Amino acid sequence: MKHGSFKIICLIIWACIAVFSAYGQSPTVSLESRILESFNGDDDAPYKWKTQASRFISVVRDADGEAVQDSSGNPQKYPVTTFVDAWPIAVFGYARDPNAAPIRSLGIRGQFDRRGYNWIDLYPVLADDADEKPFEIPIPGRVHNMDVWVWGSNLRYYIEVFVRDYRGVIHTLRLGDIAFPGWRNLRVSIPGNITQNRRTLPSYAGLSFVKFRIWTQPVERVDNFYIYFKQLKILTDTFDLLFDGNDLADPDHVDRLWSRN
Repeated sequence: MKHGSFKIICLIIWACIAVFSAYGQSPTVSLESRILESFNGDDDAPYKWKTQASRFISVVRDADGEAVQDSSGNPQKYPVTTFVDAWPIAVFGYARDPNAAPIRSLGIRGQFDRRGYNWIDLYPVLADDADEKPFEIPIPGRVHNMDVWVWGSNLRYYIEVFVRDYRGVIHTLRLGDIAFPGWRNLRVSIPGNITQNRRTLPSYAGLSFVKFRIWTQPVERVDNFYIYFKQLKILTDTFDLLFDGNDLADPDHVDRLWSRN
């Protein structure tokens, strides 16, 4: 009987040690807030931003109701984008030094011919790409959340963000509704089921930003609306575990080593 009690006490002590050890060891992280895109329209910006819309997008017309022609002589269609001298005061304040660099935001003007679940995609292309092929922005580190400042007109629209994992799978995350007046910061957390690590080396498997998608809803008007974007940011873990031979898990370093043979 005494021997059995002794075994039970030992098991309890062992379980307590295991629990305290598990809670006492926290993974090392190095969280950083980084601006992925400023939406400032600078001449040296690495990306340009393009749009694509669903089928019922309207034709742009002048004051006389005539269709505006694009550079190819075809009717120009919405959405129209430009950079405007506007910004969220909560971030940049009211007064601006006239000698300082300008602060701008990306504006989208849209219009559809009918209500429904219409959409507008906003995606990046490399600034020096004459073909303007969609380009996915690499996201550094293991991202925890993303946020962007959006100006809305209190319309019942919502915005999604698309990210791609290392396996090529695109994940759609609902960034939030824009049924509010003025500027607001929209934020989305990256769920744990979107993997950003491999079991084998190299273990880092970062995500890439694909695009934003703006959705209209059947209950809301779709004539002549405006939406503005400013400062896409991420909160990301940039900690990199060092170990003996960690350079051999760097694909670029491995390519250099093997290219000598």
